[in-house]
Amino acid sequence: MKFCTMLLRSFLCMIFLFCSLMPVSVHAYEVRKSVAAGRFYPDSPSQLRQLIENYTITAKKTCPGIPAGMELKAIIVPHAGYVYSGLTASYATYLLQGEHFNKVIVMGPDHRVGFDNACISGADAYETPLGRVNIHDDARRLRKENDMFRVIDASERTEHSIEVVLPFLQYALHDFSLVPIVMGPGDVNAYAHAIGSIIDDDTLLVASSDLSHYMRYDNAVEQDRETIDMILNLREDALGEKPNRACGIVAIRVMVNLALKRGWKPMFLNYTNSGDTGGSRDSVVGYASIAFYGGPMEKTFSEEQGQVLVKLAKNTIQEKLGIAIDEPDLFEKAMKEEAFQTKRGVFVTLNKKGRLRGCIGSLEARDSVIEGVRRNALNAAFHDPRFNPVAPSEMDAMEIEVSILTDPKPLEYTDYKDLLGKLRPGVDGVILRSGYAGATFLPQVWDQLPDKAEFLSHLCAKAGLSANAWKDKKLEVSTYQVQYFEEPE
Repeated sequence: MKFCTMLLRSFLCMIFLFCSLMPVSVHAYEVRKSVAAGRFYPDSPSQLRQLIENYTITAKKTCPGIPAGMELKAIIVPHAGYVYSGLTASYATYLLQGEHFNKVIVMGPDHRVGFDNACISGADAYETPLGRVNIHDDARRLRKENDMFRVIDASERTEHSIEVVLPFLQYALHDFSLVPIVMGPGDVNAYAHAIGSIIDDDTLLVASSDLSHYMRYDNAVEQDRETIDMILNLREDALGEKPNRACGIVAIRVMVNLALKRGWKPMFLNYTNSGDTGGSRDSVVGYASIAFYGGPMEKTFSEEQGQVLVKLAKNTIQEKLGIAIDEPDLFEKAMKEEAFQTKRGVFVTLNKKGRLRGCIGSLEARDSVIEGVRRNALNAAFHDPRFNPVAPSEMDAMEIEVSILTDPKPLEYTDYKDLLGKLRPGVDGVILRSGYAGATFLPQVWDQLPDKAEFLSHLCAKAGLSANAWKDKKLEVSTYQVQYFEEPE
């Protein structure tokens, strides 16, 4: 018996020794500590909370509310020291009170390192004096699936643009997970496509950015107002044409890009600069808070669903041309999703080497989205009277875009000056009618015709009217908005 006991002990010791020598993979919980507490904002939790509360009480007096029936989708907020930009940032905080978002994506600029594309933290949580915010799994997903996003240790140690806005979000939302994206120069469309793929109905998108830097007060106000106007009119390309509009201009352009695709509407909240708050007027930095909202009843399509529609349009044309199609069961999969069965106006646009090659659609919600995409893809490719039918040899160079429309609504106006004032470039698709004559331009046409008068003159000509008909006579005008999707580059 004693021999058996000794043998058993020896055996157990061998097992223990073998197991102890085996490599063990244990992930240590990593926290990204604050680098701005005590400099940009108080490092005392009670003082920090009280400061944000005081700012929010002040903002409440003049902050507009989201229109009834609409939902908050995104915000632009500044990230300077709180003594300078805290009041403007708190306008967004006030709107967020009472809201709930499971996931918050914060896009901020790289100030200190210098890199292309983006950094996403490899930590498990961000920490501020108000506590820890866990990193959402989608942060890892973006890094894993797209080489635009990676961990950059130097940025992790020094960058403040994400961290500085977190206490405002913690104060208002309490419980959420974070996707922190520090952006360098990069392709705006590619950024929007990747980030859009992780946005759902329980996501808030945040662009952390100040406006112009180190201009004299009057010059800064003039330029910042121009920048704000571009944002409110969703003029994404124009925002990138002039330097020193905003340190987070890439994040702002990505937000505007997504707003255009998803039908979000912008709303101005507040503007100040450091000359208004705590600094000299000889050299100021500008700050703005802007919200974006959308309607839950519009059946907003995700970026992934939009890409299904683009592929469906392409497959439909290829099938007609006798070309082998990708993912032949795509239509059957889409049939099972409720969103694709809703009735909406649909346009399909074909471009070849940057030039229009066909565009046909329906303004009224007569068909399901699936039916509308298939029918208008064929019409745009083979029945647009302005072009010859698409040939098989053209398909490799064809760029396909699908637009999903809201229901058109009449636009009441008194005269042509009032009409110009009510149009929103980049936001509104416009329908003009006079008797049997009529035509429409999608909101995307504002990119080529940003001047309102020129836009209307071209639209009148398209309808077969005189170019000045919008000035000379009272036309029937309606507007609508779109979500549009295109193949990623």
